[in-house]
Amino acid sequence: MRIDKFLADNSIGTRKEIKALIKAGRVQVNGINPSDPGMHIDPEKDEVRYDGNVIFYERYHYYMLNKPAGVVSSTREGASSTVIDLLSAEGVKNLSPVGRLDKDTEGLLLITDDGALLHDLISPSKHVEKEYLVITEKPVSDDDIKRLEEGLDIGDDKPTLPAKAYLAEDGLHLIITEGRFHQVKRMLEAVDNSVTYLKRLRMGALTLDSKLQGGEYRKLTKEELCRL
Repeated sequence: MRIDKFLADNSIGTRKEIKALIKAGRVQVNGINPSDPGMHIDPEKDEVRYDGNVIFYERYHYYMLNKPAGVVSSTREGASSTVIDLLSAEGVKNLSPVGRLDKDTEGLLLITDDGALLHDLISPSKHVEKEYLVITEKPVSDDDIKRLEEGLDIGDDKPTLPAKAYLAEDGLHLIITEGRFHQVKRMLEAVDNSVTYLKRLRMGALTLDSKLQGGEYRKLTKEELCRL
């Protein structure tokens, strides 16, 4: 791999900027200042330093975010704050949220620049489970649970796919495998109820870290990546 690509992939700068950094002697490969930005290195074996700090190669980046209410799940939204803005300190380009959460919905959101993984997780054919904590305006009955699990007419061309639902001390837990527009809210409306609070707890094998406060994020662990 070219040294300029290695550094660009790690968000050190553009190719033009990296050329200037190399010329200024701010980059070292195995203790030596390279003179050619096209110099080839082995990311697994060669030690690369920028301003004295070792740069570990990361082709893709994966972050778990506890999305707070009031933040938009997109890359751009005019004057509104977006989930990408919350990760601006990372300096990573081309990050995107995996799926969307409504502006007033909180909870687990995976942010990555790995397009292949993003596609797999949001593809309808993959049927990836998404678990939500739902606080409702009115109590949820056993009959409501049954209807939620069987599938409901929410005004689309076809009913929702069968879901899983159960009541716990913290509220209703609803597990769906689709990602229709406002789906959870519309499902509760279909059983003559409404959502007052909504938080995503899990997506596939990835569970929200309970230590993350709203707006906080961290990198995924190797174990979490393997599970995904």
